[in-house]
Amino acid sequence: MFPKATIARFPMYFRVLTEYNHQNIALVSSEEMAQKLGITSSQIRKDLSYFGSLGIRGAGYDVAYLLAKIKEVLGMDKSRRLAIIGAGKLGLALAGYSGLKQHGLEVAALFDTDDAKWGTNNGPLPVFPLTELASQKEKLGMEIAVLTVPASAAQPVANLAVKAGFKALWNFAPVRLVVPKDVIVQYEDLVVGILTLSHHLARKFG
Repeated sequence: MFPKATIARFPMYFRVLTEYNHQNIALVSSEEMAQKLGITSSQIRKDLSYFGSLGIRGAGYDVAYLLAKIKEVLGMDKSRRLAIIGAGKLGLALAGYSGLKQHGLEVAALFDTDDAKWGTNNGPLPVFPLTELASQKEKLGMEIAVLTVPASAAQPVANLAVKAGFKALWNFAPVRLVVPKDVIVQYEDLVVGILTLSHHLARKFG
């Protein structure tokens, strides 16, 4: 129903609408949103048109209603539990990030092959042996596997996660994964992100 590019912009819309909601602003125009987000108002109107006629002519969009619709599309109306595979610095940082809970996501446990990390000595969340991924998935009701492992380990770990029954992977390793068609993968390459920023900085300021 929604194009991928549109869905990719929904988190931005959610963020700015949440700001308006906290300020008790009931209605907002596409022009106001465009100014905050740095994209065109026509693009915003096109993206939001997939919901039907939500805009009130001359007044704008109902902030609370639009927030609810975007939450529904992004699956934020449901609570989802995460398994973080790789209890290194990045994995532990993600596990401690409170912003996930605010968006209906909860880290249930971490997994690692290093027995020195097993237990709860790395914080409030338990770190399990990777061999327990399948059993703990069922026990803790986890749906999303987060891969914070080196590139060389990403594919074998992805294979384990798929075998354990995960249908959604959030991959932070700089490698493309080969997975069955019914498994969803979201890639987060931190280096690509900062290099893209560097490129835009060079273009704008030299």
